[in-house]
Amino acid sequence: MSPISDDHDHGVDSEEFDDGWHPSADVEEWVFAAWTDDGTLGVISGHRLTGRNAWYWAALARHGRPLLHITDFDVPVRVADPFIVKGEAMWAEHTREVPMEQWTIGNETYAASLDDPEEALGRGYGDPTPIAFDLEWYATGAPVALEPAPDMSTGYQQRGVVHGAIEILGEPKTELSEVPARRWHRWASGSRPDGSSVGLGPLPLSEVVAHAGVRAPFRFPGGNTSDLVLTSTGWCYRSSRSSAPPQ
Repeated sequence: MSPISDDHDHGVDSEEFDDGWHPSADVEEWVFAAWTDDGTLGVISGHRLTGRNAWYWAALARHGRPLLHITDFDVPVRVADPFIVKGEAMWAEHTREVPMEQWTIGNETYAASLDDPEEALGRGYGDPTPIAFDLEWYATGAPVALEPAPDMSTGYQQRGVVHGAIEILGEPKTELSEVPARRWHRWASGSRPDGSSVGLGPLPLSEVVAHAGVRAPFRFPGGNTSDLVLTSTGWCYRSSRSSAPPQ
């Protein structure tokens, strides 16, 4: 069965899963994604709280253009507002405007410009490129519970659309108007059965084999990777027949 559940079969009451911060969670994340209908442009922005530190990752992937790739995995959590991420030469935020209905996704930073997306799975060094997201995410469907996961996380996903703009130094502004979008919100607490600390595994996305769409790979602390590729239905994991997304 596809990891994307049908809204009508597994709909979640917005009162059951609120989209705010759960201070009692040991790890919690919010991920927002959008893409154009023709699959030539995709954007993703993620934010994870891990104790006193936050992770932030984002990318703009475009057909025929270098991947613009952003990561900072050692940002102090701002307890007064954990949705603001301020690192070295970086500001980013995911702001809940209307619970379960509207979020603002913003950043101002330098992206690494990577001619080969594969470089993002290594050091990810590229030409520093000033970039700014100014995006609004609007829900178009009810939140949907995620299937039980090996990482013991709780969460949901939600369909939406994105409006807004992305500015890149030296390029015309990229305008997005009601492009397809999705978001995920997951959190976990406690320990695994073997006594190890909980974490979050990969997002529940489908896999595609040898797909030639634009890519947005990431390498996370601990060595886990996420190699995303854009299809006509949104982001999926890029996989060979002999491999699967990391756990």
